[in-house]
Amino acid sequence: MGGVISLLGAFLAAAVITGFLSAGLLMPAVGAVGGSVRTVVDLFDALPDSFTTSPLSEQSVILAADGTKIATPYDENRVIVPIAEISPIMRTAQVAIEDHRFYEHGGADLQGILRAFISNRASGEVTGGGSTLTQQYVKITLQENALRAGDKAGAKAATAQNYARKIQELKYSIQLEKTLTKDQILEGYLNLVYYGDRAYGVEAASQHYFGHGAKTLSLVEAALLAGLTQNPGTTDPVNFPDKALARRNVVLDRMKELGIIKDAEWSAARAVPLAAMLKVTPAKNSCQSSDYPYFCDYVLAWLKQDPSLDPVLGRGEAQRVQAIYRGGLTIQTTMDPKVMGIAREEVTKRVPVGNDAEIGAAAAVLDAKTGAVRAIAQNTNYNVKKVNPGDDTVNWAVDTQYGASMGFSFGSTAKTFALVTALEAGWPTSSSVFAKASGPSNPAEYTNKEFIGECGVGSKPWTVRNDYNSPDEEITLAEATAESINTAFVGLALQLGGDACKIRETQWRMGLHQANGKKIPPFPAAIILGGTSVSPMTVASAYQTLANEGVYCPPVPVLSIVKDGKALALPALGSACERRVDAEVARGVTRLLQGPLRSGGTASGSGLAGGRPAAGKTGTADGSNETWFVGYTPELSTAVWVGTPNDLRNERVVRNICLRPAGETKGCSAGRYGSVFGATIAAPIWKAIMDRTLEGTPKTPFADPGSAITDGEKVDIPDISRRSLDDAKALLLQAGFVPSVVKVYSNYRVGTVVGTSPRSQATRGSVVKVLVSQGPAPAPTAPPTLPPAVPPAGPADLRANRPLVRAARTAAATRPPSARPATSGWTAFMTRPSCGIPVAPV
Repeated sequence: MGGVISLLGAFLAAAVITGFLSAGLLMPAVGAVGGSVRTVVDLFDALPDSFTTSPLSEQSVILAADGTKIATPYDENRVIVPIAEISPIMRTAQVAIEDHRFYEHGGADLQGILRAFISNRASGEVTGGGSTLTQQYVKITLQENALRAGDKAGAKAATAQNYARKIQELKYSIQLEKTLTKDQILEGYLNLVYYGDRAYGVEAASQHYFGHGAKTLSLVEAALLAGLTQNPGTTDPVNFPDKALARRNVVLDRMKELGIIKDAEWSAARAVPLAAMLKVTPAKNSCQSSDYPYFCDYVLAWLKQDPSLDPVLGRGEAQRVQAIYRGGLTIQTTMDPKVMGIAREEVTKRVPVGNDAEIGAAAAVLDAKTGAVRAIAQNTNYNVKKVNPGDDTVNWAVDTQYGASMGFSFGSTAKTFALVTALEAGWPTSSSVFAKASGPSNPAEYTNKEFIGECGVGSKPWTVRNDYNSPDEEITLAEATAESINTAFVGLALQLGGDACKIRETQWRMGLHQANGKKIPPFPAAIILGGTSVSPMTVASAYQTLANEGVYCPPVPVLSIVKDGKALALPALGSACERRVDAEVARGVTRLLQGPLRSGGTASGSGLAGGRPAAGKTGTADGSNETWFVGYTPELSTAVWVGTPNDLRNERVVRNICLRPAGETKGCSAGRYGSVFGATIAAPIWKAIMDRTLEGTPKTPFADPGSAITDGEKVDIPDISRRSLDDAKALLLQAGFVPSVVKVYSNYRVGTVVGTSPRSQATRGSVVKVLVSQGPAPAPTAPPTLPPAVPPAGPADLRANRPLVRAARTAAATRPPSARPATSGWTAFMTRPSCGIPVAPV
């Protein structure tokens, strides 16, 4: 088109178009003008006149539950406001400098076009100029539409300096003036135009440069903004203060010249220094600039990936990014800034940022009734450049897809899922299990004959150690849970049939998975004792199922999404909750999990203030490499992890550590610890977070389980006398018991099954001993005369020593960090000699 129309033709066309078409007249009287003008008019009439505006790219805003601003994600920092929210002086200043005849022309200003034509012809170039405010709005809108559609060529063409583009722009402008009012066009322009330093539209610019909205702009502020639109990339006051000041004064001069302001106003405004005007407020468009960067990152990742948002934000990440960064959404989250502050304070107080020991810590707090994410925290500072110790962008509290963390071994917190599986199988909370003898240096062994199926043991035996020496013994579920005895829970899995996959399915059903989103690996060590990596939020979520009496609610960080004042159809908070565990079973497990927080339990020093009911479980994995406490009340479920985030090979054992903030060179202000277990640091952090968060709220008790859960169902024991051992065990399994072979003295030949203990009835799911003859008892002999001696410790003596163990644990857990020795001074009290269990002859 540019090669067809001559400069003179363009001039004549402009005159004719402005004089006639702007008045809405047709051009049949061609004889009154020359043939060249007819050509131009024909071409003009043939141009498209359907001008449409697409929704502007607008920043979204992410809010906390109380309305606090978390971040403003955007491609263009723009906040759209109606013209009533823009101060009159701003509107006047923009019109004065850009198009003072705006309210007089019909979209094309002949005077301006003539001036531009003469200037362009004198220079021999098409340099622009003469455009009305309407034409500028058209040009910027065409460019914005092309950019939103990914059409770079179209965006370039929208601003090309040629007559073809100018004439098309003219026609669009004339058409636009027929469909929109002047104030509508001005509103669109002020919301669209670029004001420099990544601020688009007058509202975002006003907030960015002055710290307040466009409704309260003063004369001097309005003049500064109005002057930027001509060359925003080279005159903004942040990067080009001198040029910005000069442009401001040009606008003030123009307003005085047009009689808009008086001499006194003009001189006073000109005298205001630029520095006195500015209150630059950086937009929180990136999570790094947010006060809650890790939560911000998590929310954005969740918004891009959660399948429940398909109807709201679109399918696929590309559509969602478009909606989030350009859609002008108001996203209100479930995060409570108060709880977030508490979690951050308590985590960093006990495990300081950048500590010399390189110990990490993270916490996740969930609403027990809905799964709403109330807080996440960790002992690092969010910094992409990682300049200082403790700088990191990896979010340890959440799964890999949301924060790039690979998770951490969760240790004995896995034992809870064995309890759920057992109670679902009919075991009462009063049940006992058989635990093999084991200790720190004499592990118990389990083979592929004991653990079978997909989740079985391989060709090499699996060795399991307890924290202290313990004999072969029966131990109640309550004692095993309170004291976290490893071989007791391995024994429990064996007595459930030796198929650890049953527990694995329970874990998956309750929302527990690896940090990568996959099921727990099919190995007993991972399933029963937590030897695999998970995130704190995932464990807190799985325990939330118990806090909510068996109803699982997936973690949700977003409460609502609003666009253009209308709430989008988001799934209601709690609508995704569903029952995964029977309520009675959940109550029974909760009763057992109150044991660790009571006297003698592994976390007895971390019960909540005022006796508030709570349940939870300690966890220690990889030889004290990773430690945990996960616990809940009827209101909240919280997980705390403390460990070694940078020890990828799990080679480090956390012992003899001194915790102090980065920069301190003396003392251990945050604590000195010999050995580190779940009760050492993680449990006190959990207690502090829960106490402070729940302060002032009613103490809600847990519901008690019924007698079927606590006492179980009594059933008859089949008669297995003189059966083969295999048949005897099979009969007991069919009846719902767990057979345990015990050799006894009897007059039957060796190997004969002589009966059971107990004999007639037992609780379904309990252990029934299969009594197998080892022949008659040897004849007694007279003992030699010896000095009196202390008899060796038997099982009763060992059980009698358990209060000593509990007392030692309680003392160690409640002792202040400064008073704790560099090595574990109470280990000796936890040592129990290993021995066999004698059985009286039958």
